[in-house]
Amino acid sequence: MIKATPNNQAEKLSFADQNLLRHLCGEHDKHLRLLEKLEPVKVKPWGNHLSISGEEAAVLKISLIIRQLYTIMEKGWPIQSADIGYAHRILSEDIHYDLSRIFLDTVFISSKKRIITPKSITQRHYIDAMRNADMVLAIGPAGTGKTYLAMAMAVSYLLEKKVQRIILTRPAVEAGERLGFLPGDLAEKVNPYLRPLYDALYDMVDMEKAGALINKGLIEVAPLAFMRGRTLNDSFIILDEAQNTTSEQMKMFLTRLGFNSKAVVTGDITQIDLPADKSSGLIEAEKILKKIDAIRIVHFSQLDVVRHPLVADVIAAYAAWDAGEKNG
Repeated sequence: MIKATPNNQAEKLSFADQNLLRHLCGEHDKHLRLLEKLEPVKVKPWGNHLSISGEEAAVLKISLIIRQLYTIMEKGWPIQSADIGYAHRILSEDIHYDLSRIFLDTVFISSKKRIITPKSITQRHYIDAMRNADMVLAIGPAGTGKTYLAMAMAVSYLLEKKVQRIILTRPAVEAGERLGFLPGDLAEKVNPYLRPLYDALYDMVDMEKAGALINKGLIEVAPLAFMRGRTLNDSFIILDEAQNTTSEQMKMFLTRLGFNSKAVVTGDITQIDLPADKSSGLIEAEKILKKIDAIRIVHFSQLDVVRHPLVADVIAAYAAWDAGEKNG
């Protein structure tokens, strides 16, 4: 401590490795400037020291973030600008949380050498759920990593030979009249609905290897209707956009699970595209299955959004608008 007043506090931090500290500060101290935007503090570096001044609670939080990130870097983690925001978000939710439990929990290393780890406490719970349960329902807004992390887990299980194949599926909401007007055979008609799954897959595995795995049948990407009548053994199965399943489709899918298989169901119940006379199979499944201990249900919120920071603001704004409309 170097100076304190009742409403203002200053703290001095010292670090053994000046080079590591320089990387933590970022080029031209950009990481320190980011911390100053996140909390009402001033952070000044000199030598192998940092001084943090500002409101007491803010100084405590920023000090914890810096200390923990430095420790994580000592263990080999390369800090990026986005990690500063993730660390702040996590400690804002739980000031006592150990950041290494998230940053050092590698789910998968993609073909682009990107290390895929959880970015929030809920994402960590989600990963634990997928590791420990054979059926997981992940419910929450876009951008929270529901499908992306499930894909990373599925690819890691396939490459580690824990399963023999991956099955990726989505409902084709307009599988009736409108789909019939599209040109091409059935595969070409449903391909636009499956494109987001291909995009996530190609982010994990380079396109050539992914194509080889698909040709060998080790990865299957298909509309939900193709699951009917099958028993899926030794598989990691992901049902995406599950809010757009009907009750019948959801029951059909959930009863496809075979031996040594995992099923992950993801969806955003605020974006249901079903006709007004159809109820969402995901909403119904959550109510029906919540008392089965072997099934994990994970709920995400805008706090878990890991896309552009504006995405979280957009989600929050729409949630506030919806609440106002209902109350109005």
